[in-house]
Amino acid sequence: MPDSKPPGRSSASNFISNNPKEKPVVGPNERVHEPTKLAALFENLVEQGCPPDEILKNVSLSADDMHSPRSRISLGDLMTACENAIRLSRDPHLPYRIGTSIHISAYGMYGFAILCCPDFRKTVAFAKMYHALAAPLATIEFTEKDGFASWVIEPHARAATDPQLYRFVTEMQIGIHISLMRDVMGPTFAPDQISLTYPQAHDFGLPADRIGCRLDFSAGTNQMIFKSEWLDQAANLGNRTTYPAVVALCDALLDDLNSRVGVAGEIRAHLIRDIANPPTLTALAKLLEISDRSLRRQLQEQGISFRGLLDELRMQIALKYLRTTRLANEDIALALGFSDAANFRRAFRRWTDKSPSEIRGEHVKSL
Repeated sequence: MPDSKPPGRSSASNFISNNPKEKPVVGPNERVHEPTKLAALFENLVEQGCPPDEILKNVSLSADDMHSPRSRISLGDLMTACENAIRLSRDPHLPYRIGTSIHISAYGMYGFAILCCPDFRKTVAFAKMYHALAAPLATIEFTEKDGFASWVIEPHARAATDPQLYRFVTEMQIGIHISLMRDVMGPTFAPDQISLTYPQAHDFGLPADRIGCRLDFSAGTNQMIFKSEWLDQAANLGNRTTYPAVVALCDALLDDLNSRVGVAGEIRAHLIRDIANPPTLTALAKLLEISDRSLRRQLQEQGISFRGLLDELRMQIALKYLRTTRLANEDIALALGFSDAANFRRAFRRWTDKSPSEIRGEHVKSL
């Protein structure tokens, strides 16, 4: 059995296409994602007798539009629906059940490309590279070392301020991973160990008997570990001829996603490269080869401000540092471009209505 440390990085990313697209940086309120995960959540709760209007309370999509190919939702919509699910259901395994109800066929061209991957290392590399097409509620990292492979899962920043929502998203994402890996590798797939950053809870949790492995709590990362030999099997549905063509179609889908995100996505991509020394709006306008006035107008049309984008990214990075490291507030402040820890603490409370110490105290870890 492996220990709880994540295996080292593999060269899996070398197995993607020769010209992978830059992943778009999508904001939490931009309605650019297909409602695949929302539909799975909705259907599970309807089966339990929950009122449709309550499931979709404060979500910008109606039940009638749930399965329309033209419908788009934001990550904020999806998080709100998860909060509604927590409020409405007493199913102890709801998040895992929602995750495992999502199959390859629900993901359109992204799912078809996963099925066409000629080997399973290409499969995991593709899933990571093109994850933006799957309305990601979490970041995912794949690693492989010494006979074991691992998926590391970190929920979206909004979930980091709510321990219950954080657990819900983590367990739903684990369910999705297990479902998709059983779809491509066979129904007998089971991880060897799942590690979770939070202590065991009593409202909901992962069903160890259905997953088939040990669960470790209060660990350093959310991690699903399995034997690398699963990746050495033949990909029976893989096709070396079809795969490049389908990847090209997924590249086009990423282009479309980038266009939907618009100039805000381009600005986020520039800001995140050096968040400690972010470029000014004037400098960004020069990088984008447009005037200051035009850039401000485009942001206004998207209902976004430059300051809002910068705060959004700083908040996301701060939450990740607070949840996954023991960095002092002074070090986090420096990394985010604040002059001192006091200014960082004031900004953090403005963003989240909580202090950095409250976020650290809500989650028990062994780092």
